[in-house]
Amino acid sequence: MMKRLLLIVAGCLLTAVRPIYAQTNMTLTERQQALVAVAASEAKGDIEGLKNALNRGLDQGLTVSEAKEALSQLYAYTGFPRSLNALGALQQVLQSRQSEGRHTDAGREADPLPKSYNALVQGTRVQTQLTGRPFNYDFAPQTDYYLKAHLFGDIFARNNLSFADREIVTVSAISALAGCEPQLKAHVAGARNMGVSLEQLCDIPQVLAERVGHEEAVRAVKAINEVCGTDLSVSAVGELPATPWPKGEPNAAYAQYFMGNSYLAPMGPVSNVTFEPRCRNNWHVHHGAVQVLICVSGRGWYQEWGKDAIEMTPGSVIAIPAEAKHWHGAARDSWFQHLTFHTNMEEGASNEWLEPVSDEVYDKLK
Repeated sequence: MMKRLLLIVAGCLLTAVRPIYAQTNMTLTERQQALVAVAASEAKGDIEGLKNALNRGLDQGLTVSEAKEALSQLYAYTGFPRSLNALGALQQVLQSRQSEGRHTDAGREADPLPKSYNALVQGTRVQTQLTGRPFNYDFAPQTDYYLKAHLFGDIFARNNLSFADREIVTVSAISALAGCEPQLKAHVAGARNMGVSLEQLCDIPQVLAERVGHEEAVRAVKAINEVCGTDLSVSAVGELPATPWPKGEPNAAYAQYFMGNSYLAPMGPVSNVTFEPRCRNNWHVHHGAVQVLICVSGRGWYQEWGKDAIEMTPGSVIAIPAEAKHWHGAARDSWFQHLTFHTNMEEGASNEWLEPVSDEVYDKLK
């Protein structure tokens, strides 16, 4: 079977294309870029990605107070389960950083509100500023009240995040929620009204592409283009290039073991796995079986524990020994497709999924 597969692969490799992300100078500060990645990872439910985003942000100027505030605000957009899980992840990150002796800036808490503060009145003003006009949700008066008095009155009144920061958080989070395009477009427009510049808005898809996922970046690009009349290119965030190999469907069954988005296309005795840029699977072990990888498109990496990473380009073939701890995934600037199958399988063969590949390890690869 191996010989037959290699012959099939050889006939298609000449068509393989490697896309490169557009490299731009960011208008968003490093701290704001961290808010983008934190918010979208929270909304996506990607806890390991969120931990990486939090660690990176805390290293680059994001404070604990700001991180807590962003994750707390998001319960109004992504629900309490996502928000509470994210706050739990932040606690774990802080505990780990403390044990490692890493500097973490606590930041400042929001100033207390005066006793005369009227959340409904102030919230109505803030909502009007965001939407550009008075808004009343007459169909559901209770929801209208919650939006005005609680979200825009109580939460937005906390001044440890600016209005612009809060809308960067919101736009980024909703970009990670499929089926919420109307709300995303409303907040893209609202972000402009709350002080987010067009240049900053246009940076958000790039951060999403590099740190969260391709689909999230594309969703943001489409909303910004439609609302702001820009002509951001979806290809600037890395569309899968023309390839004879099927992309397949989102790899939902194994999403918990991947950083970023992957796709699976079963092809009889083999499967084609597609990784978006920066996507990689966790360290893992195949017990009682040899896994074979054949790169057919793009560029990626394979690494065994304790060894240097091996670059994979179209035509690369790797036979992974049973019991070897390893990972594989896309390069930071390229989609990656590989065929995979198992051979020399013993009775009771199984996969053991382990810890994620950290950004610290991954970012050393060029």
